[in-house]
Amino acid sequence: MNIALCAALLAAAFLVPDRAFAQAGRIEGDARIVAAREAARKGDREALEQLAAVRDTHPLDAYPRYWLLANLLARSEPPPTSALQAFLAEEAGSQLAERLRADWLRRLAKDGDWAAFSTLYGDLRSPDAELRCTAWTARLLTGDRSALADVARQWDELVDAHPACDTPLRSAVDTGTVDEDRVWWRIRRQIDSRKPETALASLTLLPAANAPPHADLEQAIRSPAPWLDRLPPNFAVTRGGREVALAALVRLARDDVAAARLRLLRIQDRLAAAERNYAHLALAMHAALDRSPEAGALYAAAGNIETTAQQRAWRVRAALRSGDWNTVRSTIEAMPGAERDAADWIYWLGRAHAAIGNRDAADSLFVRIAGEPQFYGMLAAEELGQPFMPPPATAPLPRAKLEEAERDPALQRALALYRLDMRTEAVREWVWGVRDRDEQFRVGAAHLALRNELYDRAINTAELANPRSNFELRFLTPYRDLIEPHVRAQGLDLGWVYGLMRQESRFVVPARSSVGAQGLMQVMPATGKWVADKIGLGSYSPRLLQDPETNVLLGTSYMRLIMEGLDAHPVLASAGYNAGPGRAQRWRDLAPLEGAIYTESIPFDETRDYVKKVLANAVIYSAMLEKRPQSLKARLGTIAPGVASE
Repeated sequence: MNIALCAALLAAAFLVPDRAFAQAGRIEGDARIVAAREAARKGDREALEQLAAVRDTHPLDAYPRYWLLANLLARSEPPPTSALQAFLAEEAGSQLAERLRADWLRRLAKDGDWAAFSTLYGDLRSPDAELRCTAWTARLLTGDRSALADVARQWDELVDAHPACDTPLRSAVDTGTVDEDRVWWRIRRQIDSRKPETALASLTLLPAANAPPHADLEQAIRSPAPWLDRLPPNFAVTRGGREVALAALVRLARDDVAAARLRLLRIQDRLAAAERNYAHLALAMHAALDRSPEAGALYAAAGNIETTAQQRAWRVRAALRSGDWNTVRSTIEAMPGAERDAADWIYWLGRAHAAIGNRDAADSLFVRIAGEPQFYGMLAAEELGQPFMPPPATAPLPRAKLEEAERDPALQRALALYRLDMRTEAVREWVWGVRDRDEQFRVGAAHLALRNELYDRAINTAELANPRSNFELRFLTPYRDLIEPHVRAQGLDLGWVYGLMRQESRFVVPARSSVGAQGLMQVMPATGKWVADKIGLGSYSPRLLQDPETNVLLGTSYMRLIMEGLDAHPVLASAGYNAGPGRAQRWRDLAPLEGAIYTESIPFDETRDYVKKVLANAVIYSAMLEKRPQSLKARLGTIAPGVASE
């Protein structure tokens, strides 16, 4: 805990005893902000009212008033409209005004004041998913039927919609703006997801006469194999019955493609042609995810059917692993334009053309992304004979731009919040402060963050300013005196370690992930214990993961141990660090596999993206640290075969 925060907490504790605020007027500076936050956390309205009444020149002066108004909006009797309007006027353009406006909109929706909601919503700059859906409801309930067309246009993106979308979704179906086929399409997407229970709610969108029993779909999702083995003889009489059988097939395929395929063979003659195609498509994608050689045949059996971006991507990945370059080419060329223009598909389409002898077509594709300082931009450049060169130094920032960032109220508030260890609020203010700003302002803000050792803000803000420049800000090397000795002792590559740490924590010492990973190298407590036992660190306890020295010792030791167990291959080790070494082993092929293809066919979206970024980071760091050209292709290399038992 920093000194400023300690002082503020002590002052707040002594000056504001519970329910006794005679001295509240004497509280000022950091102590007032900390006391107000604590009162807001406890829901102590009396304390908030007195603390909000105090005004000073503190950069966070508006926060106690925001916390008070937000607290009152959550109560049975909301604050007067005049008080809310006064705050919005006084703090116009600020992040707090945006938050209060969103809070007020939620209260208006709760109260059913749709006219006021519609008026206020127009001033909200960044509505979240809930408020976007609520705005459709407001338009519908105030007579604006054009909202139905907007819902229909975005139907495919609303598969995992916020519950606030229930009313506009229902209205779109009831008015015939969205037909029954699209409802079934939505249900199929939900069933083939991590949250299949959402499909049960979507059943209510169907006409009652056409919807299968809720209990049937629930049982098919929960126990797909037994359900399919005990299908009633007349299951295929209705579409609802057939869709429940398809749902069971899809859920079973997520665990066991072979078992699902066997059961499909038993019932396929009782399905319509389009339903059989859909079943083959669903099985094909899961076969591809499982790296099964049957994936290509299953995709072919699906025929010409509507597909999702995920299903198309896995058809390409299955073809890459099997060396079927013609299918790689045809599948990418059939993608919608915006999807086809993604860097990954540009690169693999170029590789497909090169593999079948169309070198000019390949080069014309590679040149489109070559030089981009990211995974596929680097690989495309190497196909053209261009390794990644040490990036040139960025031109000095004019002093006036740094001073502009220093004077910016949002950034001043962010720095004050960081000082008080209010990191969530600080990040909100920082992100708000650099949005819609020019490149030089953002670079100035990145320098300001670096000066304050806010390494994550420096990196992210410099990246936002220009992802092709500002390398000295985007690829920082903090804590080098601490990190490099451990890297050398473990025999690791410094560029790779920095590349991994940049991706893991952005060098935020107190970083903690949603699953419990901690510190600079995001070490899980159980992993830390395992590594500590391996290296003979007898004094280990999970709290030591917040100590940078111990965290780096354990993290680099873990990297070495993973490398030793995974052929000393950085691709396998990077995948293992993120998803576990056992998974990295299982994702091998039975034949040697190009490292780039292994990476692209990692079945976990997070790990696939992680490995690409870690390896690209490693190339950039090594080029900067060693001051010589680097090859991503050489780092990717070839992944040796696994064994069937793995």
